[in-house]
Formats: sequence, C-alpha cells, structure tokens
Amino acid sequence: MKVLVLDNVSEKAVAILRAQGITAEVSPTLPEDELVAKIPDYDGVIVRSQTKVNARVIEAATNLKVIGRAGVGVDNVDLEAATNKGVIVLNAPDGNTISTAEHTIGMIMALARKIPQAHSTIKAGQWDRKSFTGVEVNGKNLGIVGMGRIGTEVAKRMQAMGMTILAFDPFLTEERATKLGVRLVTLSELLTESDFITVHTPLTKETKGLLNAETLKQTKAGVRIINCARGGIVEEEALADAIEAGHVAGAALDVYTAEPPTNERLINLPQVVATPHLGASTAEAQVNVAIDVAEEMAKVLKDEPFKNAVNVPSVRPEVMKILSPYFPLAEKLGSLISQLTIGRLQRVEIEYSGELTDYDLSPLTTLVVEGLLKLVLNGEVNLVNARVLAKQRGLKISERKEPTDQDYNNKIRVKALSDQGEHAVAGTFFRQNDQRMVEIDGYHFEVVPDGHLLIASHKDEPGIIGQVGTILGAAGINIAYMQVGRKEAGGLAIMVLTVDQEIPAPVLDQIKEVKGIDQPVQVFL
Repeated sequence: MKVLVLDNVSEKAVAILRAQGITAEVSPTLPEDELVAKIPDYDGVIVRSQTKVNARVIEAATNLKVIGRAGVGVDNVDLEAATNKGVIVLNAPDGNTISTAEHTIGMIMALARKIPQAHSTIKAGQWDRKSFTGVEVNGKNLGIVGMGRIGTEVAKRMQAMGMTILAFDPFLTEERATKLGVRLVTLSELLTESDFITVHTPLTKETKGLLNAETLKQTKAGVRIINCARGGIVEEEALADAIEAGHVAGAALDVYTAEPPTNERLINLPQVVATPHLGASTAEAQVNVAIDVAEEMAKVLKDEPFKNAVNVPSVRPEVMKILSPYFPLAEKLGSLISQLTIGRLQRVEIEYSGELTDYDLSPLTTLVVEGLLKLVLNGEVNLVNARVLAKQRGLKISERKEPTDQDYNNKIRVKALSDQGEHAVAGTFFRQNDQRMVEIDGYHFEVVPDGHLLIASHKDEPGIIGQVGTILGAAGINIAYMQVGRKEAGGLAIMVLTVDQEIPAPVLDQIKEVKGIDQPVQVFL
C-alpha cells in the first residue's frame, strides 16, 4: 500500500503510516497536472487545505481507496466524485476544536482591549494611552451562534471570565442548555441583548449572510462582532457600514468571503482586528489532525473498522448490500422532517417495519439524523458525527422496530417533536431506485421524494388546487407531479406538488393568500 502525503502534513502522520507497514511518500503541494500524473500509483492521499482533490484528480486515481483531509472541512475534496468512484473520504473533526476556541477567545480579548491597535502605535514609537481605552468582558453578554464543539468550548471559557452566555442553535435543547449553563434564546433575542457576538456555524444556505444590514440594525448599539468560523456568514460591506456609522463598536475577523481578503475598506478600519485564517494554526492542532487522519487511513487500508468517514457508513459488506438501497431514502426523510418542523426540535422517533427489522439499522438512523441536521450544519455533519452533534445539542433520538406493516414490505417512519407540535413522514422502497414518500402527518399517498416540492394542507374543497396551479403557471413554474392525500371528503387534505424549479418567495406568498390553504411549505430533496 502506498500513500501520498502532501501540503506539509505533520511528519507524525508519516511515522504512523510507516509503522503500519504502509509506504508513505512525502511531497510538497503539487499543481493539478502533476498530481493527476502522479496519483495513479497511490492507494491513499493525505492533504490539508492547499491541494484540491477534484473530480479530474479522482478520475485519474485508478488505485485510490481513501482520501484523508487533515482538518475538519472537506471543501477541497469533491465528495460526489469520490463517492461515485467508491473512494472513502476521511477528515479529522476533533483535532482543532481547542485551537479554534482559544483563537476566538484571543480575538474577543484583543477586540475588547484594542490590543493590536495599541501594539502597532508603541512599535511606531508613540505613547498613546487615551486612544485605547477598552471595555471589560466581565458582566457582559456573549451571544454564541452555533453551540457545536467549538461554540461549547468558547462558552465554557468565557463563563469563567464572568460573561453571561446567550446561545442560538436550532438543535440545542433547553435541557442541554441548562447543563451547559447557557441561556437558550432566539436569534432576535441574541441580536438585541448581546454585547459581543461570535459565530460558530458552517457556511450553508441558511447561514450565508446571517449577519447582514438588517440583522446588524437589530443589534445593541456598541456591539462587537467576532467571526472565526467561515467567511460569508457576516456580510462584509454591511459590517463596514455599521462600524463606520458607529453602531457596531468593532469586529475581529479570522475568515473572509474571499481569502486573502479583498474588502480593503473593512480590513483597514481602525476598529477591526484581522488575522489570516489562523483558527486551526497551532502546532498542537496541526499534529492532532494529522495523527487522527493517518491512524484512520491505516485502518481503512488494512481493512479494519474505522471512523471519521465523511461519505460512507462503516457497515459489514453483507448488511450493506441489504441496507444500501434505503440510504438515500433515510437521509431524505430526515431532511424532509427538518424542513417541515416549526419551532425547536426536542425529540425524533424513528420506526422501522417489515423485513428490515432483521438487521442492525443504526446506519439508517444515522442517515436520518444526518439529513435532519444537514440544512443547518451542512459541512460539519456527516455519517460519523451526526449522532454526536445531535447529542451535543440534547436532541433525543429513539429507534423502534415493528416486524410487520399492514401496507408495505418495509417502511421507515420519522416523527419529530418540537416545542410547537409534531410532524411525521414515512417512506418505502419498492424496487431498484424506486423510492416513495407514503405519508405526511397521517395523510397517505405515493410521491417520489426528489427535487422541489410544495407541501400544503388545505380544505378539501373544489378550486383550491386549481388556484395554486394557476399561480404557478402564471409564474412560469411547471408542475411535474401532483398527489393529494385526505382522510375524509370535505375535511382537511394535503397536496404535494413536484415542480421543476424553486418557487420564488413572492409566488409562495401568493399561494399563502389562497383561501383554504394553511401554511404551504417549500422543501428541496
């Protein structure tokens, strides 16, 4: 077995591989053409963030079995191409948690006490004390957006410094928040009450531009913003405007929309503390992530049980053959229930029925949880850490088996309970690649769970579905499929429309105004 180690990954990773009898060749970061020419000789490759293991590289890798990313994010690895070719992708999700948390705390303190600004003046031969009066963090409110591993570590440390922690995380339960000693709040409450705001979420559709012109206006005057998570969560132009207007007292940034940063107006503001993406840049973190990924890569290459796989579950081959057709369905049911649920999730109950119950179904449960969390956590969640992330947030996951089902040979039913009610969805698998969603909240039909769906409960009266179709048609949106489930004539029903494109917000607003329609929801699977 041969492994190519790139991007100045720690030598300890090389030592671990060689100790396992694996040939490890060390190389600097390679241009894409050179990597394409070199990669066919290797069974594994370890990279940090510099090398892009894209579809072209993976296609050329005729012997490649595993890709290791010495870090958390796998943005530089084409997961779809790797999965399609049967290549396992590993990461190291825990190795830099403390490093990033400590950097965040350093940025908070630097921002509060204007340390970099004072440092630069004294280096320039000036003695100016009056210009650098800071503020204490003791007694202040720290708003943390995202209470995963890093957010939790920041909370623990800043509590010790006398700060009150306000936490916003859609998956953090009241019970877990109480154990952590933090106050669970809405985003609006966090914005209006925090003296400092730090974000610790991945960059997703939901978190992109989370702190923008409108949300920054909602913040307390004199607030200070810290971002050591991902560029793009904070809109840089809006932040610069808010600082120049005097509403935001300052910002500490380690990540940027473009890296190196191109927004010179923001970076050059005297109220801004800036570092070049150093969150994970400690000697300890670089060693930890390298060791983690090398140990797991050695297990993969020696056909031993492994963890931290981003794109595949660790399942025995004979069980994998039975369960794998249900993998996409399980993840889609989790995603669907997440998009339907209103309020803060507290518990998820997964019921399996039929022939599936003869097997260990934990991989399917993990996929349901991954789908549930993916819209919010995106790159942070995978098959390995999905249940851990759910547990960190106090989200209770239960699994139950029923040997038979009166309607289907096999069925997966997912029920989510929140502080505002509950929803349930169910799906089945008929034959090869023939998935069906067969229930929403007790209403039965058969819908292909794919693409853009409009789901709306409504009165079972003539004309309502027609009005919805007319609105979509006028907007140039084609309806591919339509299903309606009802329990009794003239009562309540649920329509599910599969459309060919995303429904714009103004069009969805028109549908909401149709008399008899109740809370239409657009979901994407």
